[in-house]
Amino acid sequence: MKFVHTADWQIGMKAEGLGQAGASVRAERLAAGGRVVETAVTCGADFIIVAGDLFEDNGVDRTLIQKTADTLARFDGPVYIVPGNHDPDVPGSVWEHPAWASANNLNVLTEKQPVDITGGILYPCPVADKYSTKDPTAWIQTQAGNIVRLAVAHGNMEGLPESAPDHPIPRHATQRSGLNYLALGHWHSTVTYTDPDGGVRTAYCGTPEPSRFGEPDSGNALLVTIESPVAPPRTKAIKTGGLIWQVIEENLRHIGDLAALRQRIEALADPDRMLVDLRLNGLLHSQEVGLLSHLQDMVASRFLFSRINMSGLRPSPEDDGWITALPSGVLRDTAARLRKMADDGDTSSRQSQIAALALMELYAMTSEVLK
Repeated sequence: MKFVHTADWQIGMKAEGLGQAGASVRAERLAAGGRVVETAVTCGADFIIVAGDLFEDNGVDRTLIQKTADTLARFDGPVYIVPGNHDPDVPGSVWEHPAWASANNLNVLTEKQPVDITGGILYPCPVADKYSTKDPTAWIQTQAGNIVRLAVAHGNMEGLPESAPDHPIPRHATQRSGLNYLALGHWHSTVTYTDPDGGVRTAYCGTPEPSRFGEPDSGNALLVTIESPVAPPRTKAIKTGGLIWQVIEENLRHIGDLAALRQRIEALADPDRMLVDLRLNGLLHSQEVGLLSHLQDMVASRFLFSRINMSGLRPSPEDDGWITALPSGVLRDTAARLRKMADDGDTSSRQSQIAALALMELYAMTSEVLK
């Protein structure tokens, strides 16, 4: 048995805060879904399992439902889909769209009933609530027989960082229910749980396309191979992501650090497919104020999307003379007060960060004047 495990396409994702790049990010999610299907075809998969959150919510544009169904229908074999917590099976949901009935290979599983599949049996665990504290896999009972038993569920595995239980799944669910493999969705990173015999019987495939900065090991689908009911499953993560979400955090200390950073950023490949979150900390020297401005312009123009956080950046201590060089009165007093607010207390506080940004702006302006 060979199949592709995917989840969390979240078609229709808003991509808020990305400006004009939002349209590209939204389009890439559907394109990544197409790459999942291509993977299944190329690898000779028997079927595809979609472990929930195919859509961002039940209010997505209805044309997106049709496009998603058409994408999955390009696969020659069966596709088994369960609703997730973003697209639960409720009245008026995306699952009532006629697109699902128009393709013979698409199977939306909204009932907790075993489904016969080629070479085994599948236990679907559809979600009917946005939030729940109930284990979605609890209904699965062990059964005797020499057959491959799979389950597909959407929820939070015990031990993962969540502020509160969200469709909680116990770590021993696979052993408890006598499953060969439990295909999970909900967690956007690829996470596999290895048993003592080396088999991976529980796994999150992760989202096929990264959805935000700081999302490790995302942009994958899992190819799962099970040779027999007694053989441990083998999993292989296959890259399906198209865009690159790059976090660059730099702590500036010495003159030349900023120039070296710019060279590294200029050397990044595929800037048209890259979203950059640049976080600058440390010290800015007066002679590098102009270089910082050039860096900002370069980052803004080079990448699909970029943002720069300079709240952790401070004027270099040896440059404190710029404050005393200011005309006496309001301007000098303001600079001194901003310096104190930026450096005193909790530097991660909102007040300290705003003061630091204001101080940097004033520093940049006066550095040009005092040259």
